[in-house]
Amino acid sequence: METKTATKKTPAKKPTSAKTNVKSNAKTSTKAATKTPAKKNAAKELKDLFEDSLKDIYWAEKALLKALPTMMKNATHEKLKTAIENHITETEGHVERLEECFKALGKKAQAKKCDAMQGLLDEGKSIIEETEPGAVRDAGIIAAAQKVEHYEIATYGTLAAFAKVLEEKDCLQHLLSTLEEEKKCDELLTKVADTNLNSKAL
Repeated sequence: METKTATKKTPAKKPTSAKTNVKSNAKTSTKAATKTPAKKNAAKELKDLFEDSLKDIYWAEKALLKALPTMMKNATHEKLKTAIENHITETEGHVERLEECFKALGKKAQAKKCDAMQGLLDEGKSIIEETEPGAVRDAGIIAAAQKVEHYEIATYGTLAAFAKVLEEKDCLQHLLSTLEEEKKCDELLTKVADTNLNSKAL
């Protein structure tokens, strides 16, 4: 009598679904596809912001160049007059450096109205109109000029940081040179005010 040996049936492996593979591959490729463009978009947005900010400060410097002679004319203290006169020459250089920045970026130098600078210059104009010639007006001119310097220092510092991240080395050098001059001008105005003017305005 034959004895039948029972054979265990091995459960058949479920075939891998083609749809599952497609979905998995699609997810992987989607993740890979979204990572790179995100970085590219961020870099492009930063560069656009950088260029837009250059247009802004370019307008600001040119507007300041027109306003400084009026400040110098209305100042009475000789050291203040000299400081403003020297800054006119420096500001001409700042405009030229910005034009070099545009050139390095392959862009035409363009100005975009800077409302912040316009407001500061309007304030300076009002101070001149509302004060008599003398120590008080000189103190007011210094206050207005230093507000302008502080705005420019903040702007050039930010632009230099952008240029560094974007690896725009030529622009970075120009911006840092101007930033240093703006800081020195602010220090000089403080010195003139502290040693010669503020006490006389009382």
